[in-house]
Amino acid sequence: MRVKICGITIPEQGVAIAREGATALGFICVPASPRYVTKEQIRTIIQTVIQAIPSGIDRIGVFANTTVENICQTFAETGLSGVQLHGDESPEFCLELRSCLPPEAEIIKALRVKNASTLSDWEAYKDVVDTLLLDAYHPERLGGTGQQLDSAMLRDFQPSIPWLLAGGLNPDNVLDAIERSLCPGIDLSSGVERSPGDKDLAKVARLFAKLRAIGGRV
Repeated sequence: MRVKICGITIPEQGVAIAREGATALGFICVPASPRYVTKEQIRTIIQTVIQAIPSGIDRIGVFANTTVENICQTFAETGLSGVQLHGDESPEFCLELRSCLPPEAEIIKALRVKNASTLSDWEAYKDVVDTLLLDAYHPERLGGTGQQLDSAMLRDFQPSIPWLLAGGLNPDNVLDAIERSLCPGIDLSSGVERSPGDKDLAKVARLFAKLRAIGGRV
């Protein structure tokens, strides 16, 4: 199972989370977010993690409603391996972004699911992104809200590209969410924090212990 821990701000926490078994770390590149990190901070964290974990880990920059130029510049200057689009980016935007990123770069498109009818939105992105992320809808905030998606309505969600479940996941509810949604991957942020951007490593350890107990490949 793919496990992405998002909102990393502290190098030592990034290393500890990678050692626990995370397959991806996420860095918030949205200035309005309390988990925002600069390009210099991202580069420092990534260098620290790579030195400690030579086998490597996915490094995802999270952007929302910015320019292709900003995303590509940040990607080039920080050591990211992929980008996540968490705003209102269109399929055309994703296609333009693809043209300026290296061919191996992963593009993740987040969809804020308001109800079951919005699940079909993924079809417009299936040919222009590599991965989908389903997050809980909030009328004023793009993510990191701690609100949980109704995972039961995802049981029949079978897109043709990989996807991650996000939205209010924590060590106490993650196994139920996986069982109800049959998701192939998960993304957590606030559910393993003491405060925005400050990860609670005890919660992180508890999360991975539960995933290992069900045979999660972490």
